[in-house]
Amino acid sequence: MEEEYKKELKFQTRAVHVGNDIDKETKAIKRPITMGNSYKLPYDPSNLNWSSADSNLYTRNGGSNQQYLQERIRSLENGEDCVVLASGVAALSGLFFALLESGDHVIFSSVTYIATYRLLNELLNNKFHVETTIVDTSDIDAVKSAIRPNTRLIHIETPGNPTISITDISAIAEIAHEHGALLSVDNTLASPFNQRPLELGADFSIESLTKYINGHGDSMGGSITGKKEYLDIIRQQSQVNLGGTISPFNAWLIMRGSVTLPLRMRQHNENAQKVAEFLESNPAVSFVSYPGLKSHENHEVAASQMSPGFGGVLSFGLKADHDTHNRFVSNLRLITSAVSLGHDESLIVFIGEDDERQYLYPEEFHHGFFRFSVGIEDPDDIIEDIKQALERLKMQQE
Repeated sequence: MEEEYKKELKFQTRAVHVGNDIDKETKAIKRPITMGNSYKLPYDPSNLNWSSADSNLYTRNGGSNQQYLQERIRSLENGEDCVVLASGVAALSGLFFALLESGDHVIFSSVTYIATYRLLNELLNNKFHVETTIVDTSDIDAVKSAIRPNTRLIHIETPGNPTISITDISAIAEIAHEHGALLSVDNTLASPFNQRPLELGADFSIESLTKYINGHGDSMGGSITGKKEYLDIIRQQSQVNLGGTISPFNAWLIMRGSVTLPLRMRQHNENAQKVAEFLESNPAVSFVSYPGLKSHENHEVAASQMSPGFGGVLSFGLKADHDTHNRFVSNLRLITSAVSLGHDESLIVFIGEDDERQYLYPEEFHHGFFRFSVGIEDPDDIIEDIKQALERLKMQQE
């Protein structure tokens, strides 16, 4: 499909067509899985760069299914180039490893995925002497105050996992670029359907493809989208030389799942909004954090940068002790207690008072809370499951 024509297509159409084509050998209308780990060399291979990712050579350097998926994600993110790696954490660590050096300074969000927290707060800091500062990035003045002459990167996550905090991407991009730094955004909880950080001034948009873009809970992958000058460095260092390459089968699964991303995200958005409103009105609930609620402290920021919806993840707590939170989960029939998010089914996880990052969260989160990934089931069934779990708690308490 011609490049200029593809750019004119709407998001939902690009999710179906970009990266797919007629298979030249079989004439199948879906590109096949190419499981081979090696490709035929030219007549004289003596001048080849054996670490090149420019053409099919060896699957660690990049394979066909990976390339098809990269084309689609790049289009959905509206970026210049894309690298797809083995997991969301591979994408995060790949970005940090390739672009940071000893003596560089990184500012990162106080609410981030646990692996991001450990990478920046512990591993890169202790092993490679990359200086890091944790900041509530929803506070623009706090970000400004944290800037140093050696600040190389600001990394934010919005919505933030697990408290569903919101950061103003455009405002942080302006600060970063004013001081010669780069901005990376973990966009996993929003997905490119609801939010496209590159259009808001970010230099990199990172996705755990394992989550919404795949959407079926059956594969792992991660992506980094941004300018080719940086992506070439990441591809060479973090894919070819560190070996964080996605498998052809996982790339194919995510490619298949991404076709329905727009349809699923509409349902995730709608369901999460209804569930959040129900929880907010329930007297047994101590708080709800969801950017689609006007009660969210950064609802207006979220509304300005997220469209058409606010994603499928929320957090909430009960007016109850530690054990009662766990008994609530054990009473659920439809909703599954499991990590991860963005699956077709609803998933919930209880985060206790001893979580190592509690000190970074607002007061209401300090007594234990749930991260709830609302699935695409009928929203009435999801709400009924919560109701019956709460009712059974009341019966047990009596």
